[in-house]
Amino acid sequence: MQHLEALTREAAALAQASLPLTPDESEVSRTLQICNACRYCEGFCAVFPAMTRRLEFGKADIHYLANLCHNCGACFHACQYAPPHEFAVNIPQAMAKVRVQTYGDYAFPAAFGALYRRAGLTTALALAGGLALFLLMVVALRGSLLHEPLAGNFYAIFPHNLLAVMFGVVFLFSVFALGVGVTRFWRRVSPGTRPGDAPGAAAGGAARDALALRYLDGGHGEGCNNEDDAFTLARRRFHHFTFYGFMLCFASTVVATGYHYLLGLHAPYDYTSLPVVLGTLGGIGLAIGTAGLFWLNLRRDPRTGDQAQRPMDRGFIALLFLTSVTGLALLVWRDTSAMATLLAIHLGIVMALFVTLPYGKFAHGIYRSAALLKWHIEKRRPSDLALGSD
Repeated sequence: MQHLEALTREAAALAQASLPLTPDESEVSRTLQICNACRYCEGFCAVFPAMTRRLEFGKADIHYLANLCHNCGACFHACQYAPPHEFAVNIPQAMAKVRVQTYGDYAFPAAFGALYRRAGLTTALALAGGLALFLLMVVALRGSLLHEPLAGNFYAIFPHNLLAVMFGVVFLFSVFALGVGVTRFWRRVSPGTRPGDAPGAAAGGAARDALALRYLDGGHGEGCNNEDDAFTLARRRFHHFTFYGFMLCFASTVVATGYHYLLGLHAPYDYTSLPVVLGTLGGIGLAIGTAGLFWLNLRRDPRTGDQAQRPMDRGFIALLFLTSVTGLALLVWRDTSAMATLLAIHLGIVMALFVTLPYGKFAHGIYRSAALLKWHIEKRRPSDLALGSD
């Protein structure tokens, strides 16, 4: 049985090694060969110990390592072979170019893969503005744009069932599309299991690394690099504000849904109620995190990333920021005659966020979590390069 499994793994490795590489993938393969001979950065993040378990880098390995990379930039500033050296080793930039390629390669539907290259700031703002304008027109046609204060009753403007259907369909499609994409990615980069694999322990380790953003600490706990070679934990902290703010907002929606359907408690809810408290804290955290990430993005050393991706990064950050600030504004002025206008604007932005989720920067968290899971499974295995291995 072990011999058969070894043959299966070898066949999968040969199959993926035979696939032609794109120019960006070839660049990753070239630089990893140099890094594998040097290994100075082995303690920086999971990419380098994962790299040392390989002698050659086929398409699947490159896709896996590109998504395992957190683009912290520490290896670039530490590398003696970085530009202007003739070897021109630039792992963060090379990985970033392949990473966005993988999102498109595994996208569902496949024809939508090109949208990753177009999910920029202008597109995000235009989509959000168009949807908000459409909802404002709907409100105006219903005669609800100018109204007396409604005590925060959103459903007097948009019926609950209408909102549930509109956003439920888009959200479920986004989840399904991302699920299909990451499943395709997983099947490519992780062909099969082996005896002794501990998926539970690996999943726990991957979850801890993802939730703590372990690999944004530069490998030494002092942080990674942004605009220069100074270490900073700013990216890690602003990512935490953004992620946990988003999750608190999501938790607020889930709790409010439970209130509505399970307990028969219908909105609007008091300011001290659990859904409102969770949403308020989440909105504040999301606003702080996204504002910080945008500031860092403007200051980021252009050598440590793919400049073509900056519009996509900023589009996603802008939608999250606008979602948070319009949500907070709606909460503050929900008892005024401006509520319908604020509600239409907020819902338009949220709808734009949901529509772009499968084809924008949100995907990086999903694919990176899958790569972390593979790493935690892989590092528990004996190396295939060891003497006497299968």
